[in-house]
Amino acid sequence: MRFDPAGQRVTGRRVRRLGALLLAESIIGQPNAALVAQALLSYLQEAGLEKLSWTPAARQLQQRLEFLRWHFPAATPDAWPAFDEEALRADLPAWLGPHLNGLKSLDQVQRLDLTEPLLARLPGGWAQRQQLDRLAPATLEVPSGSHITLDYADPAAPVLAVKLQELFGLTETPAVAAGKVPLLLHLLSPGGRPAQVTRDLRSFWEKGYFEVRKDLKGRYPRHPWPDEPMKHIPTRLTKKRLGTS
Repeated sequence: MRFDPAGQRVTGRRVRRLGALLLAESIIGQPNAALVAQALLSYLQEAGLEKLSWTPAARQLQQRLEFLRWHFPAATPDAWPAFDEEALRADLPAWLGPHLNGLKSLDQVQRLDLTEPLLARLPGGWAQRQQLDRLAPATLEVPSGSHITLDYADPAAPVLAVKLQELFGLTETPAVAAGKVPLLLHLLSPGGRPAQVTRDLRSFWEKGYFEVRKDLKGRYPRHPWPDEPMKHIPTRLTKKRLGTS
């Protein structure tokens, strides 16, 4: 039983030999499912996890779990297991193996949603999943009511990229990991382009905002640019839709 790179699937052959002499060879029509799964695992361990289908949600989940390991290392009582490439590859039979039963081709493997297999690898079960959502949420609700996806690609500096008008009225920088890690704010223009990067939102409102406003107000006159952003209503809307001038 082996994975055939040309056909991108597992094939099984029954061979009869007499020493080095091949007597007979036939294709196994219904190969043993456990052996097929083992052949797929062997191929993935050799070829690497990039052969799997990493959707944005699955990749973000892996990064959230690595973020927690970064900030709650093995020496601490509330440690999180490793979810980096090396650890996942070594532990592949345990977390992915059960999901390969009945699959025969790489195409079928790549249709798997990796989020559940990754979550099932957590030793703390459902309670730890809830802790994950508390400490490293996938999204954050900002003052405007929008739910913004967080970027954990850099565990030292998770990013919240949001239009600055949606943070009006907020004075403290949002944080994750139970308030331990402030988010790196990528404050965007109404057009979605970066206007400022900061970890100190209050300082931005007091100083940097007015420079940004000077630069962008002429380009985006339909959007609010208040004199007191820390007291203004947060919004995703233009002034017209807000009913203001």
